[in-house]
Amino acid sequence: MEILGRVPSEAGHGPPPHPPPVAYEGTWRFTAPALDSSVPQARHAVRDLLAHQRVPVDDELVESLLLIVSELVTNAVRHAALLSPELAVEVSLSRDWVRIAVEDNHPYRPVALMADQGGTGGRGLLLVTAITEAAGGVYDVDHTASGGKIVWAALPLPGAATSRPPSR
Repeated sequence: MEILGRVPSEAGHGPPPHPPPVAYEGTWRFTAPALDSSVPQARHAVRDLLAHQRVPVDDELVESLLLIVSELVTNAVRHAALLSPELAVEVSLSRDWVRIAVEDNHPYRPVALMADQGGTGGRGLLLVTAITEAAGGVYDVDHTASGGKIVWAALPLPGAATSRPPSR
């Protein structure tokens, strides 16, 4: 998995809309091949980033974020790999929110399907939606200019002062 690093922010465009940034704020982007082996690599990269940046998250929130990244990367690997041999994972940290996004070049919006009770798959987006809603977060899909998509979930950090997640 290639770590591309912090994505530069736009500076010098008027006064900041929020208080001065905290040390852990920023956006990081990782790229990986659309292979099953990228799922645990993405989990480890996100866990390491949260720890390295000293993001104020408890174990429950970390596990929720890791499950979300696992499900989103798994979906990209299983359903988009033919048209998207590489995927990107983006982690955006603000004072109050953490946003996990997975980008691929497949044009179709993923759909949460009801899996049959005997099935072993098909519940990923249902899990992401349930975890996100239970945490008071937001889940959505955006299309890219190149025709692909970005599937993302944003969860509030403990003690979040704002009810609005970070925008892309």
